[in-house]
Amino acid sequence: MGEHVLVPIDGSPASKAALDYALTQHEVEITVLTVVNPFDIDPLSPGYKSPLGKAGMPAYSQEWYQKEWDNAKQLHEELREKADDVPFESVVALGQPARQIVKHATKHDVDHIMIGTHGKEDLSNVFLGSVAEKVAHRAPMTVTIVK
Repeated sequence: MGEHVLVPIDGSPASKAALDYALTQHEVEITVLTVVNPFDIDPLSPGYKSPLGKAGMPAYSQEWYQKEWDNAKQLHEELREKADDVPFESVVALGQPARQIVKHATKHDVDHIMIGTHGKEDLSNVFLGSVAEKVAHRAPMTVTIVK
């Protein structure tokens, strides 16, 4: 068995590039992880996402969660086709992305995290910023940031 690689996927071109890069490595076992973030974390506009009107509270209905979960699973199935015969596991988690990525990697003996520079919002520095930077600083294993 080769190196266990975790690739966080949010559907962005950078996250897909990270998966493409991981697939070029020899003897790897890949886990793709999508984190559904249901929290309203903007303290300047509490309730912007939350029907409860309180920042930091879960933000959407059960139907929204199920739709997000199903979308993530569908994306993973589409990406699985790229993997050919590489061992490939699909995981969807709920919570804050950087925290859930590091938690999953630590708990499941991941050897290497390969993460895109920024996510769907593509706010340049803010997102190499945000999730990728936090993961790089907090993860106890090797982290490769792919552009």
